[in-house]
Amino acid sequence: MSQRHFSADELLASHDYARPQNEAGFRLHGGHDAEGRYISPRSLHRSRAIEAWSEGLRERGGEPLQADASLLEGIRCPNFEQMKLLLRSGLGQTFWNTLTITGHIEGRGRILAELEFPNFADHVVQDISDRAVGHLNGGLLRAHGLDEGGEPDKGIGGHDVMWFALRDLAFGKTDFEEPGIPERIARPDAGERRAPQVAEPIERTVVFLLNLLMIEFRAELGFQLTEDLLRDPELFEDRRRDAEKAAELVERIRLDEEIHVTSLRLILGEIRGLDFKVEGKPGETVSGATLVDPLWSGIVQWATVHQPRAIADEQRRVLSKRILAHADGEVLLERFESLGEWVDAAA
Repeated sequence: MSQRHFSADELLASHDYARPQNEAGFRLHGGHDAEGRYISPRSLHRSRAIEAWSEGLRERGGEPLQADASLLEGIRCPNFEQMKLLLRSGLGQTFWNTLTITGHIEGRGRILAELEFPNFADHVVQDISDRAVGHLNGGLLRAHGLDEGGEPDKGIGGHDVMWFALRDLAFGKTDFEEPGIPERIARPDAGERRAPQVAEPIERTVVFLLNLLMIEFRAELGFQLTEDLLRDPELFEDRRRDAEKAAELVERIRLDEEIHVTSLRLILGEIRGLDFKVEGKPGETVSGATLVDPLWSGIVQWATVHQPRAIADEQRRVLSKRILAHADGEVLLERFESLGEWVDAAA
């Protein structure tokens, strides 16, 4: 049987790089092998661990949480054609803002490197020491957090700084003002208990992990849009080489993020197969699936029905004002509107 117990040092270990990742004046995490191929940070043993834990999950008859980014496909404002129109019309601040906001939101993920999660072993019947869920405080989520927010004390940027680097490559020096950063992008939590049969810290952690997975899915959709815009030969014509390099940085971030999505789906799949002790009722248990599935259903409903309409409506209002300030605002706005798909936010 493959190794299934890993130390924090192992899960945080990186390869010996032939050269580090330095772009746009930033020292970034990860590095390159002798052939110039990018290697994600902290992946020396982490990828192997996730493969081993996934094998164990399948042996027990389980599977990772069945979900992917396609569930978020739908209305988007601005879409590719709309963003391209803005860029070609001299209104690149919208795309610049998007890259900047993404970097700041990625940086928030560093909290994973600092949080202490409840010990699931105290709340379930099974021995979980050889599973991903048994390593939440053993380096697995710390590695995820360092990927997102870097190691500023060492001068090493994570995904947060990578987004700023690729933004600067594409746009060069600008006089754009920093955009406002949304306070939160996960589903607002009213504070009510939705799974009172288990300990509250366990419920909070499951909700946290589910929201984190949804955020990762949302990021996946943004990766493709960003790459398509950066690689479009009709855009950034005076900075084509830098724009192509910026697209390469997006590809590297995507590679890093694959391990996040895989590990989160794995952890949640493991949780679904656990038997949780019922609070205040010694000897009684409840299936993890009855905990995870309703919580996930509620998050999906919010993220696919309620939130997209509200975001698209808000973006439409903000961008309409920005477009109308353009010299050809009326004509440009009409063209912008014709390229969109609109849904009544109140519907």
